Amino acid sequence: MTTAARRRGRPCKPRPAPISPHVDAFLDMLMAERGAALNTRQAYERDLTDIGGFLAKGGVPLERASTDDLRGYLEHLAAPDGKTGAPPAPRTVARRLSALRQFYRFLVSEGRRTDDPASALDSPKQGRPLPKILSEKEVEVLIRAAQTRGGPEGLRLMALLETLYATGLRVSELVGLPLTAILRDGRGLMVRGKGGRERIVPLSEPARLSITAYLPLRRHFMIPGREQKQQLFLFPSRNSTDGHLTRQRFAQLLKELSVEAGIDPEKVSPHVLRHAFATHLLDHGADLRAVQKMLGHADIATTQIYTHVVGDRLRKVVEQHHPLARRPPVKGSGG
Repeated sequence: MTTAARRRGRPCKPRPAPISPHVDAFLDMLMAERGAALNTRQAYERDLTDIGGFLAKGGVPLERASTDDLRGYLEHLAAPDGKTGAPPAPRTVARRLSALRQFYRFLVSEGRRTDDPASALDSPKQGRPLPKILSEKEVEVLIRAAQTRGGPEGLRLMALLETLYATGLRVSELVGLPLTAILRDGRGLMVRGKGGRERIVPLSEPARLSITAYLPLRRHFMIPGREQKQQLFLFPSRNSTDGHLTRQRFAQLLKELSVEAGIDPEKVSPHVLRHAFATHLLDHGADLRAVQKMLGHADIATTQIYTHVVGDRLRKVVEQHHPLARRPPVKGSGG
């Protein structure tokens, strides 16, 4: 038990032992060689722990599982959940399968196995849900609501909101921006994204002005005498062990702002604003490749889903407003 834990009067919660001695080595490889984020490591650790726990009930170590063992796990995973009565989403099954495949490929590459039991597994079919977005008018209403707030909190929220809508950053990229991310001319940001890939994203004039107005008040969000870690970040936080505003807190601030703006808070999240950024750019004729680069997508196929959103919106506009859209069809003459 640590000294801090004794002072709080409760025992430390020990980190559970890995389900396989090779899991930690695999997870370390993901971060060191592939630049995986800490969130990715934690997700894969949960997935492999769940898989290993299932196999252990049958006396099968995770690193020695056969293809049939893994198929048995996937069948178990696809069964209706005891609480909800529904099977898990195909996306969940696909993520677990991805963890399996990468783990066993790692074992083969390290000489721990001569075969890959996950190579013969089939991927679950996934639907392709269209991303949720806000309309341009709703974004404007949200920004106007933020403008009515005063003081450091209001200026920080404006800077966050304008920067997110101007750049389409992932929320983890936004809240973790170092102060040095701002380019010397102030017209863009240097962003380190997934896999450690860097990209430059331009800032709109409203975003630049909101950041300029906020910067003199950054110290309001630091603890005097403990600024060493916090001062590294564009959006520091007094209440975060990481030194910067957390994703969860920013999402909470957006929900509160949406209520003030008269917008359903269920429609608003940092990721929805990222979707809005991409969709609104394409609505106004932006090049798909340019949007891909700004979003930090490695594959343009990921970006192409926004073209479906634009197409669906245009179809609805035609159906609702075109003068011929509601006319009854002309009956053929039979010729």
